[in-house]
Amino acid sequence: MYIGEASKRSGLTIKAIRFYEKIGLISAPKRAGRYRVYQESDIELLILIKEARALGIPLARLKQVIAFEGGEVNWAGIKVFLADMRVQLLAQIEDLNKKVEDLDTCYRQINP
Repeated sequence: MYIGEASKRSGLTIKAIRFYEKIGLISAPKRAGRYRVYQESDIELLILIKEARALGIPLARLKQVIAFEGGEVNWAGIKVFLADMRVQLLAQIEDLNKKVEDLDTCYRQINP
């Protein structure tokens, strides 16, 4: 599929897709003449990048995680990264819950 379709399917702008290609987050797609031709695996990776960015993961961190082996994305490495991110998020949730409990305790101690 061409970049316009890749944009629609991934929810990213054409400009963003070209930028991610330029910085090496996605590999350069095959070409049909002067047109980029994207595969389903490219779309999956673009969606992953979009979702990771929505979670606040910096592009520099993504670039460290997204590794290509023999031209293919190392999905196992990405899966490990996502599992680590999940653990970090759960720890943040636990920390926030503790802060809410502390705030509630403080609130109850105030006698208006």
